[in-house]
Amino acid sequence: MTSPVTGPRTTTEFAVLREVENRVLWLSSAVIHHANRVRENPSGLKVGGHQASSASMVSIMTTLWFRHLRPEDRVSVKPHASPVLHSINYLLGRLDASYLPRLREFGGLQSYPSRIKDPDPVDYSTGSVGIGATAPIWGALSRRYVDTVLGGAGTGRQYSLVGDAELDEGAVWEAVLDPTVGELGEVVWVVDLNRQSLDRVVPNIAADKLQGMFAAAGWQVITVKYGQLLEELFARPGGAELRRRIDEMPNPEYQRLLRCGAQELRRRLAGVGRGAAEIQALVDQVDDDTLVDAIANLGGHDLEALDRAFSSIDDTRPTVIFAYTVKGYGLATRGHPQNHSALLTQQQMQELADRVGGDLDDPWRAFSPDSAAHALCARTAERLRRPETPSIQPPDLPADIGRTPSGTATTQAALGRTLLDLTRAAPEAAKRVVTVSPDVSSSTNLGGWVNKVGVWSANERLNWFADDAETILHWHEKPTGQHIELGIAETNLVSLIGELGTTWSRWGQPLLPIGVLYDPFVERALEPWSYGIYAGGQSILVGTPSGVSLASEGGAHQSIKTPSIGLEQPGCVYYEPAFAIDTEWTLLAGLARLGRPDGTSAYLRLSTRPVDQTLAAVPTDPAARERRRRQVVAGAYPLRRAANPKVTLAAMGAVVPEALAAADRLDLLGIPADVVCVTSPDLLYRAVRARQGHEQAESWVLDQTFPADRAAPLVTVLDGHPHTLSFLATVNRVPTTALGVTRFGQSGSLDDVYRYHGLNADSIVAAALDLAG
Repeated sequence: MTSPVTGPRTTTEFAVLREVENRVLWLSSAVIHHANRVRENPSGLKVGGHQASSASMVSIMTTLWFRHLRPEDRVSVKPHASPVLHSINYLLGRLDASYLPRLREFGGLQSYPSRIKDPDPVDYSTGSVGIGATAPIWGALSRRYVDTVLGGAGTGRQYSLVGDAELDEGAVWEAVLDPTVGELGEVVWVVDLNRQSLDRVVPNIAADKLQGMFAAAGWQVITVKYGQLLEELFARPGGAELRRRIDEMPNPEYQRLLRCGAQELRRRLAGVGRGAAEIQALVDQVDDDTLVDAIANLGGHDLEALDRAFSSIDDTRPTVIFAYTVKGYGLATRGHPQNHSALLTQQQMQELADRVGGDLDDPWRAFSPDSAAHALCARTAERLRRPETPSIQPPDLPADIGRTPSGTATTQAALGRTLLDLTRAAPEAAKRVVTVSPDVSSSTNLGGWVNKVGVWSANERLNWFADDAETILHWHEKPTGQHIELGIAETNLVSLIGELGTTWSRWGQPLLPIGVLYDPFVERALEPWSYGIYAGGQSILVGTPSGVSLASEGGAHQSIKTPSIGLEQPGCVYYEPAFAIDTEWTLLAGLARLGRPDGTSAYLRLSTRPVDQTLAAVPTDPAARERRRRQVVAGAYPLRRAANPKVTLAAMGAVVPEALAAADRLDLLGIPADVVCVTSPDLLYRAVRARQGHEQAESWVLDQTFPADRAAPLVTVLDGHPHTLSFLATVNRVPTTALGVTRFGQSGSLDDVYRYHGLNADSIVAAALDLAG
């Protein structure tokens, strides 16, 4: 991948680039200043913004955008540097000036870069620390997948501009250490090494250790530590001692020097001990202004040094550039330990304007049309112009494949069965399905699918077990495979399916990504998955096995709260089917919502409990079958109707057989019971809210499933927290009892565990008797 920089790098070119750099510093500072000091704020609540965190990124982003970035490249910007991104977009003509005074205003510029909500181009949404940093890794993998399987994704580097404090996040190292990542030569991280966090100067940043960790993972490591001014001092007599002194001094001591004037610097800088006399002699020869400038002259603010770093990227492996910077560089708050959210005063803003050519009275003033800086912005804008992404509609998916399962089966097994059926019923749609799992393909019933479509790899790999007759799972890795296997790191899985779910908008190629993991670990993966949905990633997350129905695994592997997650997660439809046919219908409905501007994600909670499929009582009449399918997809259906019901049992997922058994016993006791099979408490709750006028949603399913003329006391039961279904009592305002799991699980047989948690037929019958009197 070649850089757009061509020809010799001249002094004049960098002088113009410095003019642009100064304007970016001014604009980013002014955007925050206006939001906090100028714009009316009737509520008096803090608006916020990060002038110091933006300032440390100005040189890096100016060099990248105006020297090296290409239209096919994508950049994830450090969350607190969003004003720098908006300032650059303004200079490039991609953002109207009317938005600059509207940082963190409703309908204005977002607090952190947002692909969906910001008015100017944003490649990756950031803001959740560590997640935005790793997103370009999964973006790179998604681009490669699209290009090998479908074609048309092109090339391009995927940059992450990362705050050094983000490297504390576990998500970063889970991503860096995945074996697949070492092959992604288009991935480039730039670490803003300002060695400060929100509250403090970091005492032991251990930059050498961090660099060694990246190197050990196979990354190219480039360090940009000192700028030209300091390097010139290092070349003088006493310079070697000065370099060693700065290299070896504790980070807090160095940060304190940034706050010193010239006289105090002369007193502090030499220190004591070896080399002090040589350093003092060197310092005595330097004028005050040069000395003050030199101590902050780090490589992350030296345009020439940064230019050389970007030009030396090796595209055969991932690259990380450690750029030493000063937090608040160029501002009155530079290096202050509490500058994270500090705001410049009016006087300090005026001083900044005087120094860099800004204007407080006309803060958004553009470059003169006849200036070299204006010409550079115009050339850069033209160079970075991206062609329109063609819009390809996802292929049609069947709503019903037509199979009626019989015998005994699990909803987990139905997942793999449906995917295989899809390859025959709708091959064009099946071609766009990509499954991802964290080393649990076989244990989540994807084995047949994997055997059918193969495992994706950028290059063909020999399957050494292909001739082993006892090998059931055939691990054929090839560029056209449709299953991606990651290491055991759920964060990586959901981050990848989020990026696979954006390919329709990035490269015009819609994918249908399905991530499969054990349901107890959905909570571990929730934050990056939720953030992926916020950023426009549309995917299906399958949690399986789930609940205490995974009896023998004990409490550590039994999920309790995940039904609540499904109910409450925005941008997602949650299903928990009881039968194989329900799994097929809800999965197909979820797939049909992916890869489109108005699309949504889905979460399916599946079980390994074998269930008699005849209990589903699937209608044989085509019209009745279609009515059942629509109800399943809408959230619930009447599974059994009594002549004059005295109680309604609403059950979900694996415990539906217990509800049916309880209904049989209640009937013998003279208490006829309706049984409702809930497939989506999420959609039912939206229907209730629609009835109340709180949101736009269809509510017809409530009339068909819980008609007012059949209203009766209600028992709800699920293998999860009972409050998930308790709202159903509000549909007809009836007395209710909610059964479910509120304690950590136990190991044991299914009967023992269901009895322990009150999910068995005895518990349901007892609850119904209490309500029916």
